[in-house]
Amino acid sequence: MSTPRQWRRPMRARDRHEPHRVATPLELLFDLCFVVAIAQLGQLLHHSITEHHVAHGVVGFVIAFFAVWWAWMNFTWFASAYDTDDVPYRLTALVQISGVLVLAAGIPDAFEGHLGVVTLGYAIMRIGLVVQWLRASFSVPASDGPGPRRTARRMAVGVTACLIGWTLLLSVHGTTFLLLWPVMVAAELAVPVWAERDHPTPWHPHHIAERYGLLFIIVLGEVVLSTTLAVEGGFRAGRLWWIAGSGLVIVFSFWWLYFERPVHDRLRGNREAFVWGYGHCFVFGSAAALGAGLAVVLEDDASGPPLAVCLPVALLLVSLQLLHLDGPRRQRRRLASASASASASALAFASYLSAFIVIVLAFSGYFALPLVALVLAALVAVRVAATPSAASATTPAP
Repeated sequence: MSTPRQWRRPMRARDRHEPHRVATPLELLFDLCFVVAIAQLGQLLHHSITEHHVAHGVVGFVIAFFAVWWAWMNFTWFASAYDTDDVPYRLTALVQISGVLVLAAGIPDAFEGHLGVVTLGYAIMRIGLVVQWLRASFSVPASDGPGPRRTARRMAVGVTACLIGWTLLLSVHGTTFLLLWPVMVAAELAVPVWAERDHPTPWHPHHIAERYGLLFIIVLGEVVLSTTLAVEGGFRAGRLWWIAGSGLVIVFSFWWLYFERPVHDRLRGNREAFVWGYGHCFVFGSAAALGAGLAVVLEDDASGPPLAVCLPVALLLVSLQLLHLDGPRRQRRRLASASASASASALAFASYLSAFIVIVLAFSGYFALPLVALVLAALVAVRVAATPSAASATTPAP
């Protein structure tokens, strides 16, 4: 006989080594709402490029994307450590989801320099997060010592302080805003580092890796959308078929590269987790920008600027190589004296060389897109061919 679900339970830390930990339906709903925000970002960047407001569009994209990504990241890591799946947790998470939708609604205004609605949506999400951290701090048993409670309270204080800072930032505009924005970004990124310096939260490596993989697939959806439109246009104009084919190869290649090997084993502690987690800002951002760039090429019937595709592809290649395809630092040190180190170095060189070639192809005009797709397909083929030697290289020495 199954036990009834408790409507409320103490918000205790989850087991870091809990078996079969996967994303919950609530987390999937949270990601689904982020689809709206990411679609808005891609569409507005696309229009800014086609209207020749590139600098304005890129700045707006970076500012709005950071708000979207950082809100998702904070929710994800908290849920990995403290998700109780009870009624108070679910209701608070639904409030945060409401903030996501408000933020998404304000993204068009954000591209015009009006950040009121985006800040409101961000505030709703952050207030919900503060409530969750305070609840976690009050639920820490005395037997766990002062560490977990101190971490939770620091997170609540840091998030609140940053929220006040963002609200005050609404009173400035223009150059002053652009100078103060990186300061606030640095403050946001510093809060988890400061809060967890004495006692890290018990996030789950497999769960975190899965959550990041799901968001990467969502972001790739923007490229899939542009490719679908190219397929639709191909029935009317044959010249769009090669855009569709190139887009599909690009999507398939990046999917293959991202999920080529499991990454949970490199998330050994906070030092690796912070670098890997924060570094994904470039992975997700460049993937979202790639969808917008492909839409630009599609709208101009391949006469659009190839750099709109080549630059995000190159950035995504370098980011993936550094965060996913390279092994952990300790592992690379062990490989230094192994015969497989040459193979690992060759694969890394292939990724960086591919990124360089993609940038060069930005000046090849009409044929840039299929050539980029060919480079990515070749890189995947090289890595697949080298898989046996790479696998043996990553086997720890006895």
